[in-house]
Amino acid sequence: MLGGPLALVRDGDLIELDVPARKLNLLISDEEMSKRKSAWQAPPKKFDRGFGKMYSAHVLQADQGCDFDFLETSHQEEAGTDPEIH
Repeated sequence: MLGGPLALVRDGDLIELDVPARKLNLLISDEEMSKRKSAWQAPPKKFDRGFGKMYSAHVLQADQGCDFDFLETSHQEEAGTDPEIH
């Protein structure tokens, strides 16, 4: 999700990193988070084709390994086919 949750982080915000618990927390109030979420708008798409489009459409988030979703073994096994590559 490019431009997603990271767009809610602003200069000066405090961020808490809890490595053992594998958590990253933005330390703002629930009210401030609601304000930011309601004001957020998706940025325009930058790529209509090529690697940029493929990256935007298929790269997993950091907590899922930042890999292409179609390269996941479980995805291929469920589909029973090789990934579609253009």
